[in-house]
Amino acid sequence: MNDDTCRTVVVTGGSSGIGLAAATAFAAGGARVGIVGRDRARLDEALSLVRAVATGPQPSAFQADFAELAQVRTLAERLAEAYPSIDVLANNAGGVFPKRVTTVDGFEKTMAVNHLAPFLLTHLLLGRLSGGRVVNTASAAHLWGRLDPAGLDSAGRYFAFPVYGTSKQANILFTAEAARRWPQVSSYCFHPGTVRTRFGRDNPLVRFGIKLAVFLRTPEKGAETLVWLAGRPVSELASGGYYVDRRQRTPARAATDPQLAVALWSASEAAVGL
Repeated sequence: MNDDTCRTVVVTGGSSGIGLAAATAFAAGGARVGIVGRDRARLDEALSLVRAVATGPQPSAFQADFAELAQVRTLAERLAEAYPSIDVLANNAGGVFPKRVTTVDGFEKTMAVNHLAPFLLTHLLLGRLSGGRVVNTASAAHLWGRLDPAGLDSAGRYFAFPVYGTSKQANILFTAEAARRWPQVSSYCFHPGTVRTRFGRDNPLVRFGIKLAVFLRTPEKGAETLVWLAGRPVSELASGGYYVDRRQRTPARAATDPQLAVALWSASEAAVGL
C-alpha cells in the first residue's frame, strides 16, 4: 500500500470485521481515519484499537445507523465539518437480514442499508471528494441478484440471500455509473471473499454457517483489496471497475448494463430525496 501520510480516509462499517481491519491498516500507514459505526460500545472499542496503531493523526469516530436516512444526512454534515477534503470514502457498511424489515423511511432494510444509505452519503460528500476516490464493498452474491429499479423493496415472498445479492448488484451498478457521472472522483468496488466477521449475525442460518466453516478469510485478508484500491495509483486502476483479489473482473451481465445503472440512479435519487 502507498504511504497514507496526510490522506483522509472515511470507513463506514468500521467498528468490526473488514471495516475495522481496513481502518487499522490506514491508520498504521499514517492516514487520518474517520471510523463510522452503528453501535456506540463497539465503535468506542474500535477507536481504541485503531488509535493504538496510528502513526499519523489520531482517528475519530462517528456514530450513525444506516437504516435511518436522517442519520446518514447528519453523518454527512459531521464528516464535512471535520474534514475539508476526503481522499477515500470506503462504503463498507452493510448487512443481511433474516426477514423483511421496513425502515422508518419506508424501505426494505437490506436495500436501505447496503445501497440507498451509501448512495446518499456519497452524494452529500461529493464536494469533499473531488480528486479522491470511493471504494464500495460489493460481493460475488450479486450473481443471485434480480434488480428492478422500479421495485427496490423486493416485493413478494422474502428470501434473504437473493435480496442481499440484489443490493450488491446495486453497489456494482452505482460504482460504474458514478465513474461515468463524476470524472472528478475515482470509483471502484470489490468482492472481499467470504470473511469470518459479525456480518449476518441477525440471520441464524448465516451465523451457523460462519461458525462451522473452516475456509473463511480473516477480516484482514478480506480488507486487502479495499486497502489496495484506496492506495494504488489511479493510473493503474479502472474507474468503475469491479475487483476481486486485487484484479479487475467482469461481474454478471446485469451488473454491467448501463441502462439499468441509469434507471437505478434515477430511482435511488427519488428514494432518498435528491
